[in-house]
Amino acid sequence: MEPVTILLVDDETSVMLVLQHALIDAGFEVRTVSDGRKAIQYLGAADSPTHGLITDIRLGDGPDGWEVARAAREIHPEMPVVYTSGDSVADWASKGVPNSLMLQKPFALAQLITAISQLLNEGAMVTSAKGQLHKW
Repeated sequence: MEPVTILLVDDETSVMLVLQHALIDAGFEVRTVSDGRKAIQYLGAADSPTHGLITDIRLGDGPDGWEVARAAREIHPEMPVVYTSGDSVADWASKGVPNSLMLQKPFALAQLITAISQLLNEGAMVTSAKGQLHKW
């Protein structure tokens, strides 16, 4: 059985490491990049199988998480996308790709694992009591 590979994009190293370890502990193979340009390059590489994308919105200079997700969907139209952000939740309805999820920071690591797992399984999403997990 092929491992499920997730591309994790975050420009904050400490955040990326915490999320990466949680995803690995949940059984995922994780590739990490710290900016939008590298993420788009990785997604476009023919030898880089990627089954899902988790991206922060604000990634410094260059493409942001919205642009990374749009590029991912151009390459892989059905790719599950989970956005993470502390301040961009209100923009998700207009800038997010269809059938994506938004997690508002701070969130529990279990929410991240649930979000990407359920998108990968094409299951129904459950919104948290605080409304931090949203499905479009």
